[in-house]
Amino acid sequence: MQIRDSLAQDLPAITAIYAHWVMHGRASFELDPPDLAEMTRRRDAVLAGGYPYLVAEAAGEVLGYAYASLYRARPAYRFTVENSVYVRPGGARQGAGRALLDTLVQRCADAGFRLMIAVIGDSANAPSIGLHSAAGFQPAGVLPGTGWKHGQWVDTVLMTRAIGAGQTAPPV
Repeated sequence: MQIRDSLAQDLPAITAIYAHWVMHGRASFELDPPDLAEMTRRRDAVLAGGYPYLVAEAAGEVLGYAYASLYRARPAYRFTVENSVYVRPGGARQGAGRALLDTLVQRCADAGFRLMIAVIGDSANAPSIGLHSAAGFQPAGVLPGTGWKHGQWVDTVLMTRAIGAGQTAPPV
């Protein structure tokens, strides 16, 4: 398995992975899966913002993807990023998610970011919470019942991880 920058030709696989989780999970609060054109627009926006957008690949197949993006638009948040990690259906606990997240953290630290925030849909999302915990993220809180999906209220779990120098020194 290799972790690499995503390419335009990865977008059909990325779109399919995300569509599965939109339709069958509660990690994303979207109700309808975006099409290829929308996923392309979103990836282009992430890259235009200077953030990494990665894929895990083995034997020519995309196993998962991860990216960092702007946490909030106000300037004081400019050293904080939000992460997203999605692994193909049936691909949990095979190392792709952890490899993607570890690489994403390092790439963001190298770019000068200081805090990464995981905004996890569903407090019952043990795979994502476990992945982030294993990668050094700490619980920051739960926002109860923030979404309604698949006939139930869904919580939002917040987890954070200091990256680079964190808050031990001013940014450069």
